[in-house]
Amino acid sequence: MPGGVAALATAVLDLVFPALCPVCETRLGAGRRDPLCGGCWDAIARIAPPYCDACGMPGPPCCARCAAEPRVWDYARSAARYEGPLREALHAFKFGARRALARPLGDLLVEQCAAALPQGVACVVPVPLAWERERERGFNQARLLAERVATRLGVPLRPRWVARVRTTQPQSDLSAEARWANVLGAFRASAAAAGRHVLVVDDVFTTGATLAACTRALRDAGAARIGVLTVARVV
Repeated sequence: MPGGVAALATAVLDLVFPALCPVCETRLGAGRRDPLCGGCWDAIARIAPPYCDACGMPGPPCCARCAAEPRVWDYARSAARYEGPLREALHAFKFGARRALARPLGDLLVEQCAAALPQGVACVVPVPLAWERERERGFNQARLLAERVATRLGVPLRPRWVARVRTTQPQSDLSAEARWANVLGAFRASAAAAGRHVLVVDDVFTTGATLAACTRALRDAGAARIGVLTVARVV
């Protein structure tokens, strides 16, 4: 559908069935990033330099934790802080089945982080969701985000390069220490990753336990360089 026709169709639909923002439930208007309203989109607390190159935490180029204990991955970037409208949008996305949010959230990732990514990314790999939760939810939020990122970056999506090989508890139910033990050895990576620069995509960076487990599997498979990209970062 041509752009002008699509815009007209959207305007007509908004008149008949007013679109509401899934975060604040107000009618969408100027500055909208469907399905987010302009106000919620602008209120997202984006992360800009300076930040830790290793984990993406706002602050010095190398935070105290990464200086004391180097990460398994080579670099990490996050688009915004896990708070306010972004936190609510991610909850609506994951637990409210608002799949349309993958578009603006994926765009947020690219618009905020793409310029800071090293050259040579060969592919994008989503963090796999436990099959029980994917069956209940009907989708893997990380894969939907990764699809958008891969399309915007113009690189292949490789969802099968990392797979879960055992059942784990939901990370949100566990303490920070227990999260690391919960996902230890839970992933296996394809030998196809050998020698490649892989970008791993997930929704939220909390402790980094799940991302570390995925990265370790890719490293064991021979990946040459591994980056981590998340929509939100717990600060």
